[in-house]
Amino acid sequence: MNLIEFDQKGMNISPLSNIERQKRLLQLFEKRERMTVAEVCQLTNVSEATARRDLNALAQEGKIQRFFGGAMIVRKAAPEEPILRRTHDQEEEKERIGKAAAAQVNHGDTVFLGSGTTVLQVAKNLVGRPLTVITNSLPIINLMVDWPDINLITIGGQFRASERSFIGHIAEQSLRDLRADKVIIGIHAISLEHGLTNDYLSETMTDRTILQIGQQVIVVADHTKFGRVSTVHVAPVEKVHTIITDSLVEKEYLDLLKEKQIEIIVA
Repeated sequence: MNLIEFDQKGMNISPLSNIERQKRLLQLFEKRERMTVAEVCQLTNVSEATARRDLNALAQEGKIQRFFGGAMIVRKAAPEEPILRRTHDQEEEKERIGKAAAAQVNHGDTVFLGSGTTVLQVAKNLVGRPLTVITNSLPIINLMVDWPDINLITIGGQFRASERSFIGHIAEQSLRDLRADKVIIGIHAISLEHGLTNDYLSETMTDRTILQIGQQVIVVADHTKFGRVSTVHVAPVEKVHTIITDSLVEKEYLDLLKEKQIEIIVA
């Protein structure tokens, strides 16, 4: 049954059913990515009250993310390319993020560094500092193996060739015996509603163990990771203390993360 809304003058302003109207609204989000309530009213010819109800309904389904005065679409993250193919993706942004993250590390800290291209940029900026570094990343091991100031602790286990990292049961058993002042990791997708998600189950189980060993959890992620959802849940965003990203992330999205008491650093 069509639910028809009338304005104060008795004019029919919403001849579509709730489901049909919300389906068309979602199609608009596919094209525009983000809209304010006023834009929804203008583009769909509905009242502000109806626009807000439709936005809230889509947000409850996890299809969009609400922010004050509007909403943005939540996209499914594409499968992650192997690390060697990602080396030059968002390279400038990752270099800035790497420097900003390294600035959070103090001399004498014990730091866990995860796998991935952005965390590798963090590692490159730690040269010359007296640190204990724990890592399951082969590129970071190769980078730091001859650094005299680094006390390097390597995590073995099942070797994931595409990511050049060690994961699985053996890695998780080793991690449980360790503690770090800071854990610095990358992530495949970040969603306010769905949290941190990855697309590879075995790695996700290892990531969950990694998050347990740090007093402070720092996620380094460029703008392409935000507002997206992948296959396997790692942790809620509230598990993260600090997110370091670039200036291309929507301000409204970062404001919503700040409301969850997460420190945001824009590099």
